[in-house]
Amino acid sequence: MPFRVVLAEDNYLLREGLAQLLGMSDEVELVAVCGDLPQLEQAIAETEPDVVVTDIRMPPTGTDEGLRAADRLRRERPRVGVVVLSQYAEPEYALGLLRDGAAGRAYLLKERVSDVHQLVGAIREVARGGSVIDPAVVEALVAARSAPRDSPLRELTPREGEVLSQMAQGRNNAGIAAALSLTDRAVEKHINAIFSKLGLSEQPDTHRRVKAALVYLAERGATGSSE
Repeated sequence: MPFRVVLAEDNYLLREGLAQLLGMSDEVELVAVCGDLPQLEQAIAETEPDVVVTDIRMPPTGTDEGLRAADRLRRERPRVGVVVLSQYAEPEYALGLLRDGAAGRAYLLKERVSDVHQLVGAIREVARGGSVIDPAVVEALVAARSAPRDSPLRELTPREGEVLSQMAQGRNNAGIAAALSLTDRAVEKHINAIFSKLGLSEQPDTHRRVKAALVYLAERGATGSSE
């Protein structure tokens, strides 16, 4: 079955272009097209979509309507995925989108979505509970963050730092164990210590891994060091 998608974009030409682009895919059923936040909220209530593709800035205020819609969906309809489209790689907007977890969320730059395969791929991923973050947004996050003097990374042991480095490269526990010649139990113990020292002990594991990796990447980028 195709994914039921609601599209929200206030720019008429871009909205029509995106609608035509999505209409080219057999994986997508475009059930509503909106130009502002009230229309989007009404369309969600009426159509029960699998995924919402939305601009960040729309009427009535032209500020963060897309993020507010994503927050509301997180609370009221957590199974609905959200693909946020932005004109620029805004670190604060990306962090706001991921604040309560990366599951079912994507942040893409509008310049990328002319490729229907990339856009539909993001829709597919968030519908399944995954996440997609534009590489340019990750770079902006790294560039925007400076290493504070009291960085929590300074509290990590050398081995915990190695484990976090492996996490930031996307490896799972088994991959980390193989790379560092550790047992699975030892990897789990180190990861729990990392979460605790970074203040991430009250969040689901998937969310904690994403945020721990972002903290690591931000400091590596700010200090100019690399693995």
